Order: sequence, then C-alpha cells, then structure tokens
Amino acid sequence: MKKKNAQTNAQYIEAEIEWFQRVLDARFQAQSNGTEQPDILAVHPPPSLQHHDTPYAQIVLRANLDAAERLILIFAFLPHIRPDILDPFLVRNEALQSRFTEFGGVIGSAHQGFIPTCESALYLLAGKSIPERLYYLPLFKPDHALQRFHLLQLEQENRHEPPLSSVLRLTPETIESLTTGGPYTPPFSSEFPAQQMQTPCEWPDLVLDNTTRRDLEDIATWIRHKDELLDEWHLRKRLKQGFRSLFYGPPGTGKTLAATLLGKNNGMPVYRVDLSKVVSKYIGETEKNLASLFDRAERHDWILFFDEADSLFGKRTETHNSNDRSANQQVSYLLQRIEDFPGVVILASNLRAQIDEAFARRFQSIIYFPVPQFAERLRLWEDNFRNKPYKLAPDVDLPALARDHELSGGSIINILRYACLRAVVRPNQEIHAADILMAIRNERHKEGKFMSQS
Repeated sequence: MKKKNAQTNAQYIEAEIEWFQRVLDARFQAQSNGTEQPDILAVHPPPSLQHHDTPYAQIVLRANLDAAERLILIFAFLPHIRPDILDPFLVRNEALQSRFTEFGGVIGSAHQGFIPTCESALYLLAGKSIPERLYYLPLFKPDHALQRFHLLQLEQENRHEPPLSSVLRLTPETIESLTTGGPYTPPFSSEFPAQQMQTPCEWPDLVLDNTTRRDLEDIATWIRHKDELLDEWHLRKRLKQGFRSLFYGPPGTGKTLAATLLGKNNGMPVYRVDLSKVVSKYIGETEKNLASLFDRAERHDWILFFDEADSLFGKRTETHNSNDRSANQQVSYLLQRIEDFPGVVILASNLRAQIDEAFARRFQSIIYFPVPQFAERLRLWEDNFRNKPYKLAPDVDLPALARDHELSGGSIINILRYACLRAVVRPNQEIHAADILMAIRNERHKEGKFMSQS
C-alpha cells in the first residue's frame, strides 16, 4: 500500500473508532441514567466513506455493510489496534463484586484486555431493550454479511453455554486487508498443511510431448470457461462444478511445474498440501484442519496440489485396529472434500497403479507425464546450456547427450547445477563434457543404475 493511501486508510479507521467511542459513551450514559436509548445508531450514524479506494472502505463497500455491521466490525478490530478503547468494559459491579454480565466479553490471557463477544455487541446496539435485541439478533447468523463475506468468525468455547457468548474474531484475511490491503498467506503448520508454489518459469518453458500438453490445455480451458459451460450452456445439472485431475509419471517429468504454471497462467494461486500433516492423531482435528483449508481455498479460488498422492490415496488395506479405522475415516473425509470442492484439485503420483481404482474413476482427467523423448530432451539440454553466461567447451555435444541418455527434465536440471559448480571455480568458467558425464553418472546412481567410468 502506498504511503498516502495508508494515511487515508488510517484516517478512516480513526474516524470509525471515534464513531464507536460516541456510541459507547452514549450507551454507558444511558445505563448510568437508568434510561434506554432505542435506535442508538440513528442518533449516532457512522461517518461517510469519501475515498473508496482505501482498504477499509473497500471492505465495507464490497460486503455492503450497514451501520450495525460496521459497528461490530470495528468492535472486533479494536483489540488489535486500540485495545484501550474497550477498557470501560472492564469496570466492576461494586454491589456484586464482579464484572457486569450484560457486557459479555472475555479477558485474554496474554492480551489482558477486553475481547468482545456477541453479547457485548448486542449490549452496545440494543442495551437492555428486548425488542431491539430481537431486531439485532440475526446479525450473528451465518448468512449475514459479516460471516457470509468471511470478515468475522464466531468462536464458542463451550457449546453448552448460550451461543451469544461466542467471541467476535476477525478472520486473518480481514485483519490483513484492513491494515495493508493485501492478501493473507497463512503460515505453514499442522492447522494449515499447505504451502504456495511459485515459479519464475512461463508456460512456453514447460517441455512436454503434444499429448500431455493438450491434456493440460483442457484443464486451462475448464478454468477459463467453466461458468459459461455451467450457466450459459445449462450444464450445471449435469456436471460438478470442480475439476479433479491425476498427474502420474516418473519423478522429474514436470508434474509439479505443470500444476504451478496452470495456476500462474490463469491467475490462480497453487497450494501444495503436505499429506504427512493431513492425518492427525487427535480425534476431529483432521476434519477441522481440512475444512479450514478447503474453505479458504474455495473463497480465494486456489488450485490444490497433492503430491505423492499414492501415500494417502493408495489401495486400501484391511482394517486391523481402531487406528486403522480412524485413518480410513479421515481419508474418506478428505476424499469427500476433494470430490465436493468446486475448484481445481490436482493429485500427483509416480505410479498410476498405486491409486485406488474406486477413487481414480472420480477424476475428470488422468494425465501421463512420460520421460521425454529425443526431441524434448534436446530442447531441455539446449534451453539449459545454450546461449547462457556460462561457456560450453568444444567437446560438449548436446545432440549426442540427448540421444544417448534417457533423462527427465528434473535430472537435466540437477546435471546443470553440478556442471556449473565445477565451471564457476575455473579461470575460464567453462563447462566440460567430463563434468556433464560425471553428473549423468550421479543421476543414474540415484536411480540404482551404474555407468562405467570410461
């Protein structure tokens, strides 16, 4: 965010806080006088939004928030930016030697300040007026703007307590948008077992045979035209909204790069899901974490990429104990979420035969990534070694290397790294054929194949 825009955004937030302060003072004054102040927002309306290009204004306008919803939004934001404004809620009822129950709210452990709940917001909006409280109750339903636009989430710690005791928490995306105007990228953790994949490469850099490239273009076509197909072509009753594809083939043949470029070429972030962190030993945690991941991916139109999918989606084994049953239930839940996901999901596997057939039938496409043939190998060698700052010795014969060695693109990249490390310390910084052949031998050793030293 530019400095001028940040200053304007801060001015809007300050004006919103001043408005909140007026409403708060009016509500406390009414309680002190023993009177009711119905329709408090009519007496104290919110400030106008003049500059529509600031992050705060854009959130309010995008969700079309009314005065009450704006008051709840800034209420939930205050613990993050001006917690002292909420200190009046910490006053104690001297007669009972306890906090006022009508204020609701909770006290943080590390935060130590007041954290509002739905009860707090309802008190601020309606006081003790039953008609006003009933009028404002629908604000806390999931179909209202604050939750429908994922600005706010209600967290109820004890399901046996009244629902209005739920804490008002802004979503991380909302906090990031209010403060910087930028997108929020969750940190990688067991609660969010996914990382964004990025690449400096472009679509033309992807070296594949024509059949594989054509199959990838079909996915890109779906991404660009799915709304037209589903709505204008009246296929919504016939087709599911999402697209699931299985990429399979030997390591290093371009599966991960293809998934990343599909997203990059269509303006969609791609997130790799770490399957080792998906299944939790704690009951209910797997479903909770996956629900959060899929919900966020749906809201932000992400492509989800599951690498080494056969480790989790492989052929089922017999169930011998409760751990096996729990793992199968978690996998079944994940499979159901994948099938219901309205976006693009890509699973990658080295071995097609390891994927459970019952699940494989649910894919819209199954794409094979073979080891590149001579023409593709030659292009990979030339793209990586020709016309670069590093020099090739006269004894380097790229066509011969492409002809004599069946290598994947990933292996050729590893060979490039090895050869450049040898060349960079030489006075003339020249790559020799011997460097490349030694690197090829190393790659073969990784595969369990051995070449002679001659």
